[in-house]
Amino acid sequence: MRDRQILRKRRLMYAAGLLLGIAVIVIVGVIGMKQTNSGRADVPYNGHGGTFKNPLIDMDTPDPSVVYKDGYYYMTFTHHGTDVMVMKSRTIDFRQAEKKVVWYPPIDTMYSANLWAPEIQYIRGKWYIYFAADDGQNENHRMYALEAAGDDPLGEYEFKGQITDETNKWAIDGLAMEHGGKLYFVWSGWEGDVNIRQNTYIAPMSDPLTISGPRVLLSSPDQEWEKAGGPPYIQEGQAILYRDGRVFIVYSGAGSWTPFYSLGLLALKEGGDPLQPQDWERAAGPLMTMDEEAGVYGPGHNSFVKSPDGTEDWIVYHGTTSPTDGWNNRKARAQRITWNEQGLPEFGKPLSLETAIPLPSGSGVYLAKHANRDGDHLSFGKLAAAVPAEMPLLVHYRNETGATRTLEVWVNDTKAGSIQLPATAQDEVGYAYGRVRLETGGGELDLRMGEDGVATDILGGIQAIEIPRYEAETASSGLEETVGADLSASGEGVLKLTNEADSSAAFRSVHVPKAGKYSMIFGVSNPGDEERSLELEINGSKGAKLAVPATGRNVFTEVVFEGKLQRGDNEIMIKGASGDLSLDYMDIIAD
Repeated sequence: MRDRQILRKRRLMYAAGLLLGIAVIVIVGVIGMKQTNSGRADVPYNGHGGTFKNPLIDMDTPDPSVVYKDGYYYMTFTHHGTDVMVMKSRTIDFRQAEKKVVWYPPIDTMYSANLWAPEIQYIRGKWYIYFAADDGQNENHRMYALEAAGDDPLGEYEFKGQITDETNKWAIDGLAMEHGGKLYFVWSGWEGDVNIRQNTYIAPMSDPLTISGPRVLLSSPDQEWEKAGGPPYIQEGQAILYRDGRVFIVYSGAGSWTPFYSLGLLALKEGGDPLQPQDWERAAGPLMTMDEEAGVYGPGHNSFVKSPDGTEDWIVYHGTTSPTDGWNNRKARAQRITWNEQGLPEFGKPLSLETAIPLPSGSGVYLAKHANRDGDHLSFGKLAAAVPAEMPLLVHYRNETGATRTLEVWVNDTKAGSIQLPATAQDEVGYAYGRVRLETGGGELDLRMGEDGVATDILGGIQAIEIPRYEAETASSGLEETVGADLSASGEGVLKLTNEADSSAAFRSVHVPKAGKYSMIFGVSNPGDEERSLELEINGSKGAKLAVPATGRNVFTEVVFEGKLQRGDNEIMIKGASGDLSLDYMDIIAD
């Protein structure tokens, strides 16, 4: 049973010594601040931060293709080779993503089997999915395209036929590239009809569905690292990366069934012609390869995606955890790209599954411009919840009416409570914290004007909302193998703490809108028969020893500590457990 078994839930307020009751939604604190850009303290607040851990989802997701648009990440991948699935997530963590098979191939066609590496792209106002398929015989693999019937990437798609040049040779892993206002198609293909090597080809396009000129051979797999596992020798999984007017093709080399699968680079010279092979410069070796120390093998077949605020570049790739996994256990992973002084991308080593990675910049900020406004309703869509839970809610707003206004919060068309929005000065953003209950599966969250807001259109001043919850299983752990699955937990996982010296959980990249006093709410399970304790540190300074009452197994209580947090990065450390405890999450709300 997935419902959270809360036998008793106590919130212990240590700083104030108060016992707080839980309401459907509680107005916990309101703060205001001007958004300017002079100095670190005045850098605009850009979300509550937090971390995630690879993989992005626990199901096999080879050949991931990811796009971010209008507040959501969308991912396609090779889904058993039988259909095309699209997943939708508010964050780069897809564990609670919405999933839908958007297209099934008809039977007995040249594209009915072995559907490989679908690429989802938003091109000139429309959604497209390019994929490779055959009739059951690999030598018949060719590229095909789907076009979305509407604006929803999880909606209906129309099959648009084959994407091919005049040679009609074996082709996989194709996708569109846009540069200088022109479209091109890039793919992996054979020169002839025999599987000797897979080359990188490019051709011009007149539109997203039509190749309009001959194919051009850009690169062949003649470097030693590309030959691992062959013959055949491989360049495949081409992905397009843009930066400051330049364009790059990143490809996967070596056999995808080997741990040596790695990423190579082709860089178009500034001012170069994409159809001229001599205008492309090739890296002398792979940019990312297996890392035995991190336990990552065969990192490859990637895509690129921007952070939600558009300031960062991220790579999404698949990898395995064993050198003998072959085509099994390939799961999507992500990490941030850096850029060197020459303007070239650097991927770094693939990160281990234990590494807590700061989320992409702007993550978790659900902008009002991406919500749906319908009269006095502002709908932010579905908020995910694996189990029944009370979540923190943070509203960004402007209220220049000179008076406090009321904002109603509705979940699944049921009024859950209201939030008071004190007046803000001109060009000032206010932040109102509360808590809202979501049931299993989550709920549709609407903000509506209260009676005092009808005439002033307070909804027009809503900037964004956040759910500032930090899942413990994504925190940094002092010991290995301390994360465990728990279907009664908020994110279906917990971080297990013991009385060992190095047992700890560090919540890093914790951001708040303004320096001040905040409540840190910890969801903890104490399976023992007696009270146990934890030690809390904030930014390296000891905060308190927190008592955790006995709860029973898979039952969680909330322990609350009041403390000061700074603007920018904060680190909140939990350690010194007096016995076995399971840490579920940390919520942050203003006092």
